[in-house]
Amino acid sequence: MTITVSIPEEMLTSESGDVARQVLERVALEGFKSGQLTIAQVRRLLGFETRMQVHEFLADHGVPWVDYSVADAERERELLKKVLPS
Repeated sequence: MTITVSIPEEMLTSESGDVARQVLERVALEGFKSGQLTIAQVRRLLGFETRMQVHEFLADHGVPWVDYSVADAERERELLKKVLPS
């Protein structure tokens, strides 16, 4: 499904740049933050060629892209204690 958003001509550019692109980026950011969009979907939506471009985009907008909790870190720490020599 394709969704079309009509933006009046006089609103398509502003001092801060391309309004249509800004709207699309905002949709991508909010979709990712809410869990409705994956990294791959954000990449396709914004026309990025690589996942790294998405990671940079998210980082530039203060959106963490790594789902890594304190519990994850603790599990890794315990595993490392088991496998690494003291």
